[in-house]
Amino acid sequence: MKNFIDIKMTEYSHGAGCGCKISPKVLDQILATTETPEIFPNLIVGNGERDDAAVVDLGDGTAIVSTTDFFMPIVDNPIDFGRIASVNAISDIYAMGGQPLMAIAILGWPIDKLPPEVANLVIEGARQACAEAGIPLAGGHSIDSPEPIFGLAVTGRVNIDQLKKNGGATEDCVFYLTKPIGVGILATAQKRKILKPAHQNIARDSMVIMNKIGATFAKLSYVKALTDVTGFGILGHLKEMCEASDVKAKIDFEAIPLLGKEVIDYYISKDCYPGGSKRNWASYGHVVGQLTDYQRTILTDPQTSGGLLVAVEQDSSAAFEALAQKEGMKLKPIGQFVKNTEQEQLIEIAS
Repeated sequence: MKNFIDIKMTEYSHGAGCGCKISPKVLDQILATTETPEIFPNLIVGNGERDDAAVVDLGDGTAIVSTTDFFMPIVDNPIDFGRIASVNAISDIYAMGGQPLMAIAILGWPIDKLPPEVANLVIEGARQACAEAGIPLAGGHSIDSPEPIFGLAVTGRVNIDQLKKNGGATEDCVFYLTKPIGVGILATAQKRKILKPAHQNIARDSMVIMNKIGATFAKLSYVKALTDVTGFGILGHLKEMCEASDVKAKIDFEAIPLLGKEVIDYYISKDCYPGGSKRNWASYGHVVGQLTDYQRTILTDPQTSGGLLVAVEQDSSAAFEALAQKEGMKLKPIGQFVKNTEQEQLIEIAS
């Protein structure tokens, strides 16, 4: 019997993970409307906020959180692909401060290229991720597509007084990132077949980490804003937080965590970075201050199943770091928010 788990998934797609996302600039064009949006009073968070998930008030102090996310393979192993895609989708619920309740699978499959047994392995990876989150993979929908696509639609619930959005950061906040950067660079190295064997699982091991800590952060009054960092890179998601909060951000670049500085620097020296980085910069580079080429490569790198970007009141940073330490996370601020002076530039590197 053929060992289907050895099939290299990345050879069947033109993109990888959240690097497949449509650029922010093009997405703005797609979502543009000249019509006045219909008002739904119970819709607390909708598309207008550009947040991680939609939220509907149930009228009892709680709300339903709903999201979907899917993409093409970012790793070769089909079980890992299903697991990563699922962890990534579930993360949106945690990023709103909620708890997931159930998931529905989204599967596009090239039935003329890949046998159904491989799709079964992808689903198995999804089941593993859902089991870790304590939720059922309750159903789904599939289509015949030219390239493999997988993800989840996830439903969760949140106490409204603990709901966290990408807006709410204030001038007295510092911000943290809970996972290191570099997934897009390493995924590109894999697709180009230059990823060293010693680096094979570095990105995967980061991407499969569940962002459950978001539900814990949501209980903290001094956590003012929360989002997860995915395909737009840290700059793109920080820009959204600045716009939603009416603040500017100063990044301490040397504090940005990387998936091994020597490892990432090696592939950057080989001009190994995803096309999504260029699309990201073209979309929001005009609101970012002067960067070196190296800084731009790092900060625009599309993340798949990335970490949480957390805005914390500066006076409570020590308490926040102590709590994170108890949860097994050693976190330090990677920047701070300052007053918005109404200039176009929203983000700059701290001098």
